[in-house]
Amino acid sequence: MAREAGGEPARTADIFDPSAGQVQRRVALGGKAELDQAMQAALAAQPAWAATNPQRRARVMFRYKELIEANMQNLAELLASEHGKVVADAKGDIQRGLEVIEFCCGIPHALKGEYTTGAGPGIDIYTMRLPLGICAGITPFNFPAMIPMWMFGPAIATGNAFILKPSERDPSVPVRLAELMSEAGLPDGILQVLHGDKEMVDAILDHPDIKAVSFVGSSDIAHYVYSRGTAAGKRVQAMGGAKNHGIVMPDADLDQTVNDLCGAAFGSAGERCMALPVVVPVGEDTAERLKAKLIPAIEALRVGVSSDPDAHYGPVITAAHKQKIEGYIQMGVDEGAELLIDGRGFKLQGHGDGFFVGPTLFDRVTTEMTTYKEEIFGPVLQIVRAKTFDEAVELPSAHQYGNGVAIFTRNGNAAREFASRVNVGMVGINVPIPVPVAYHSFGGWKRSGFGDHNQHGMEGVRFWTKVKTVTARWPDGGFDLPRGSEDGGPARLGDSFVIPTMG
Repeated sequence: MAREAGGEPARTADIFDPSAGQVQRRVALGGKAELDQAMQAALAAQPAWAATNPQRRARVMFRYKELIEANMQNLAELLASEHGKVVADAKGDIQRGLEVIEFCCGIPHALKGEYTTGAGPGIDIYTMRLPLGICAGITPFNFPAMIPMWMFGPAIATGNAFILKPSERDPSVPVRLAELMSEAGLPDGILQVLHGDKEMVDAILDHPDIKAVSFVGSSDIAHYVYSRGTAAGKRVQAMGGAKNHGIVMPDADLDQTVNDLCGAAFGSAGERCMALPVVVPVGEDTAERLKAKLIPAIEALRVGVSSDPDAHYGPVITAAHKQKIEGYIQMGVDEGAELLIDGRGFKLQGHGDGFFVGPTLFDRVTTEMTTYKEEIFGPVLQIVRAKTFDEAVELPSAHQYGNGVAIFTRNGNAAREFASRVNVGMVGINVPIPVPVAYHSFGGWKRSGFGDHNQHGMEGVRFWTKVKTVTARWPDGGFDLPRGSEDGGPARLGDSFVIPTMG
């Protein structure tokens, strides 16, 4: 780490306690020199790890799973203290990442290639799925456990070494995750955590020995990472922002829908790329009935510190982000949306300096409004009314983002048609946050995702590996095969079947 005179790091970033609004620690920021040092260790360690058979690599994953489970409470409390999400949400963050590790325990099966006997006269063809070498992941603040495990789990299980650059806002859990991987038996140099900002990101994107980069963050930065990384000859998957819609049909179970919306829109203070910040009731009657149920449900939400077991959600990540969210709320008012519940100026007793934003609800939001077009990334729910089913399908389909979408209905035909027609990468049917399980894949469309491969599942295996295809023909020679005795009787092993010595 670059240091000033006196031994202090040259550059640092503050890590806040969002509930208190105070700096609790600092992280030293690195750059190219730190990356070069880490790359030396990775390059030295990766060949032996790649040569380790997949079953032995899987055993490390099994042990890692056990260690994560044993440390779940401590990890969740550490995560909540830096991010601000409540401990229950923090455990969910860890659990969804752990599910990818569970998938990686079966990596020997996932790495099996294809085989064709007799593709031509005496010719067989088979494929081998091999690691790329050194890979990297650049992860966001909002899921400091899940997204790193989404990336380094499959990358390491398939035989790569991995450089993780977590968010500098809440880096302690990623460090702890790497320490536990070492305890699980992973060789030194295979998983390394480097802290930094744009300087470190650019160093990763430019380094010639890094073969693949995975990124999750805002769409503008995702596009930058994808463009710069691919220009440097790397394989890149870059997941961006979102503006997910929830379509509410007239026949929806409104009690269940409202419960789902409150969790999906306000859970984790809305700081999720799979949050549901837009609800689209179909028909005026549906809109009025939905609004009548939403208002009291939202007003009943409890905002608290991250350690409050009764809180529905906690503070947002920084004071700057709090200010940005409240700026969007004012923008919505200025644009003419109807503000039904205003979360600005929320103060939690005893925690007046915390980065809290109260739950906010807008009605009569239109597609021309900036607050509809852009991702707010906070506890703000917008109602956009649709007259017809076709209009409801068109809203998420035409939006610049295409991460997730949900429909709430009892009508199977409507749900089936919606899932088929909507121009979005992940669809939920009466499921408000349709994040697929670990053995399927995660990925959005349009400005929500750049690159040809999704996260985790077999898509993840394909992203972190390359395929070698072997076409083999073995000519006659070396020794004669027993074909039968001259008198037509059965051949004896000693007649002509001579196994040559291996000299």
